[in-house]
Amino acid sequence: MYEEWLTAQRGSRVEIRIPQRGTKRELAETVTKNAVDAFQRHRLKRAADHNSRAKALNDLEQYLSLPVAPLRIECYDMSHLQGTDYVGSMVVLEDGLPRKSEYRRFKVNVPQNDDFAAMEEVLTRRFAAYVADKELPIAERGRFAYPPQLLLVDGGKGQLSVAVRVLEQLGLTDEIPVASLAKQFEEVFLPGNSQPVSIPRGSEALFMLQRIRDESHRFAISFHRERRDKRMTASVLDGIAGLGPRRKERLIKELGGIRAVKAADLQEFTSLTWLPHDVAQAVYEKLRSTP
Repeated sequence: MYEEWLTAQRGSRVEIRIPQRGTKRELAETVTKNAVDAFQRHRLKRAADHNSRAKALNDLEQYLSLPVAPLRIECYDMSHLQGTDYVGSMVVLEDGLPRKSEYRRFKVNVPQNDDFAAMEEVLTRRFAAYVADKELPIAERGRFAYPPQLLLVDGGKGQLSVAVRVLEQLGLTDEIPVASLAKQFEEVFLPGNSQPVSIPRGSEALFMLQRIRDESHRFAISFHRERRDKRMTASVLDGIAGLGPRRKERLIKELGGIRAVKAADLQEFTSLTWLPHDVAQAVYEKLRSTP
């Protein structure tokens, strides 16, 4: 595609070559890294700019026909590996900035490879809790006490339909606006409209939606990897006499993660004063004998 466009611009054939080795490959990797770093700095600068954030929120109110500017936006994403270790993430922007203390992670129990069912379970749990608590005094409400001014789901029309159905079932359709952001073409969809909303490319409004979508994706993937690694390592460490659930958890935490446990040598295990020497020896031998 790029070769065709460049050929048309130049008027003669253009061939794009990607170096596979040597100094040219190293140079290409350096240029790519510098470009990524510069882009990340630009994204952070835009995100921190109060005027940019205010404009983005006001523009979202107009583009999405919201009753008010979405000072609180919640975005949801699912992650799994071939239907295993399904998890969901909830990421929050308040006044256009990440509110990490409000982030939530969900363990999901659904049939394999059913993103719609996973999304429905997560949204139902979140907003059923809100409905149950919203009549209570503020001091007595739980961790889902506050509704978003915009509920954003990662995906297309299918995920949007799930969100709409959950809100309808809980009687929240008129209270919580919802939209979806599809990955492939960065298109934003609203309920009842088969065509995407026209939000200018490169605008602060679209950038804000992309940023919270990307953050929800990152948060979901990190939780999924954490659960998967724990499950895989727990199975490797099963059956070792003297190594119960608490010691497994402590071992993983103190050595710095699953990969560190697998890579540790005998001295690292025996240096843990709380781990009996014979158990340390058994752990080391089990890991060495496991492919």
